[in-house]
Amino acid sequence: MKSTLLTCLVILCFLNVLVAQNYKFGKVSKEELAQKQHPTEPSADAAVLYREIKTEFQYTQDAGWYMVTDYFERVKIYSKEGFDWANATIDLFTGEGEDKLIGLKGYTYYLGADGKVEEVKLKSDGIFEQETTKYLSQTKITMPDVREGCIIEYKYTINSPFIFNIDEFKFQETIPVDKVKVVFNSPEYFAYKTHQRGWIPYKVASETRDRTMSYRQTSQDIKAFSGAGLPETTTREVKFKENVYTVELEKVPAIKEEPYAGNINNYATALQFEMSYMDFPGSPLRTYSTTWEDVSKGIYKVDLFGAELERNNYFEDDLKNLLNGVSNPEEKTALIFSYVINKMSWNGFNGYYTNEGVKTAYKKGSGNVADINLMLIAMLRYANLPANPVLVSTTSHGIPLFPTRNGFNYVIAAVELPQGTILLDATSKDAEMGILKSNIMNWQGRIIMKDGTSGWVSLSPQSPAVKSAMVNVEIKPDFSVIGKAQNRYTGNYAFHYRTDFKSLNEDAQRKAIEKNSSQVEISALHFENLETAGKPVSLEYDFESLDAVEDVAGKLYFSPMVFMATKESPFKPETRQYPVDFNYPMKDRYIINIALPEGYKVESMPENAVFSLGENIGSYRYLISQLGNKLQLSVEFSINKSFIAAEEYGNLKKFFELLIAKENEKVVLSKA
Repeated sequence: MKSTLLTCLVILCFLNVLVAQNYKFGKVSKEELAQKQHPTEPSADAAVLYREIKTEFQYTQDAGWYMVTDYFERVKIYSKEGFDWANATIDLFTGEGEDKLIGLKGYTYYLGADGKVEEVKLKSDGIFEQETTKYLSQTKITMPDVREGCIIEYKYTINSPFIFNIDEFKFQETIPVDKVKVVFNSPEYFAYKTHQRGWIPYKVASETRDRTMSYRQTSQDIKAFSGAGLPETTTREVKFKENVYTVELEKVPAIKEEPYAGNINNYATALQFEMSYMDFPGSPLRTYSTTWEDVSKGIYKVDLFGAELERNNYFEDDLKNLLNGVSNPEEKTALIFSYVINKMSWNGFNGYYTNEGVKTAYKKGSGNVADINLMLIAMLRYANLPANPVLVSTTSHGIPLFPTRNGFNYVIAAVELPQGTILLDATSKDAEMGILKSNIMNWQGRIIMKDGTSGWVSLSPQSPAVKSAMVNVEIKPDFSVIGKAQNRYTGNYAFHYRTDFKSLNEDAQRKAIEKNSSQVEISALHFENLETAGKPVSLEYDFESLDAVEDVAGKLYFSPMVFMATKESPFKPETRQYPVDFNYPMKDRYIINIALPEGYKVESMPENAVFSLGENIGSYRYLISQLGNKLQLSVEFSINKSFIAAEEYGNLKKFFELLIAKENEKVVLSKA
């Protein structure tokens, strides 16, 4: 009896596991819905329970070969913070043919009050279509009735003629992925290279099998003498070998956000297929493996890129008036750059091909990235300045790993001036020469010369962003601290202040500064050059702190950095998987003068310190001295390389630990 009962329990447990792991669409289990937290990552806000992507190739007489890709996703939502995972965006490309979205279905599941599984269907009001460029439209879905504990799933099929540009297969997300399966079926006529990335190892299993494919063929039945005939449609069968590539992964951990990592999806585990060659029976071998040089030349030859750089009749008269009497190259560049910034407004769309066309965009005063920056390059060239386009991938788009046109989604300008190559992006009203937005300072760009040759160019600025602060501090008899800070920002620091503070009123500006200044009240805040691009931004304010000085048994303790000391390191984990990306080199300088309260003398103060990070990667200097009844502190912190390899992380972590320890050391005052 006990043996029978035990057997039944084992069978029941086994059946429950099977139910919980049914990966068919619509077969969501009560066990999955009842789950309160992820079993291996309890803090996860959501998890991909199952992801399946299957691709195969079909053929029609009219369209030729095309890809059919089936997508299926099931996601568990644990908390409100995971609600964003109930939304999805489907990219559909157009060009020589177009992607077609077929069979989109979705449901939200939850447990009802009676414990039964309830479902809510995705309807048309949760599906939105948006055209972003001439070559890309997006279908966005928002799943209905999303709540904590629910499961959403959706599936769809894309028929695509773009057999050379295959979307990357992603195995890792910022949430755990319980199971993912990718199957890629390729006819023997197509040979693909595979590119793997990410730190989780996996194997691509491959096999060859026989396949029979049916397709319809229409021919004209020519009758004797008259030549007339009716079209005749027949069904043909063709047999061929098919290469099957399969990847299955389980329990894929979430890729963790880390400070200064840029777009961490660049390091997520993924697989990319690249067309290598086509080999049809009776036809010559056609190779498609390309170099970056091939990609660059191919983009340049497209009329919506290269031809637009040759147009100048729409701006000639305006530019002649603008540059009348100006011969200095840097002055010319500055005038043209400022003119385009003020004349044009960015419509929010990226791309390296024009959308409106430069002439139409110029008349309208708005356009996409390519409309504006290709126009800028054409004007610079018209003014006899050596200017060229630079293809860029934004941080959200990722880092291009191998030669493909899909690797880029943005274009900027590069101009050769006596001081070197200066990069320009005229899409922001706050832009200045040589300063790029953070989201496009993504490793390297591909510069294309007029003769069609190309090469890589660093997107990191030549000069560091510099903050200079002069701070006068007074310790009052009641041990409160008052003072005045004068700050000056250049480069990317100035750009960020313009972007973040220009549109705020004074009260909002003050609150934003206070938020980054612990236990300090700020008043008399004043900006200069906040609306004048190209000039340093100045910021002055008065401050007061009631907690900067601690009285312990008649002795006063305070940090000479006052509220400017770095309190916490951004680099806490012992190890790190990804490089550190500071975006741009930086240098912070502080001179702090502290008036000591009457009746007190310095009993002890921090020692001077100088330490460095690697070979010219970064440095820190802390020098303090006493002049009568005043202390003067000089601090300089610099990061000279914006991109630091993961192998250097241990040194970087130690560097910040030393910095924080030094900045939080106390001066001790005792009664005189």
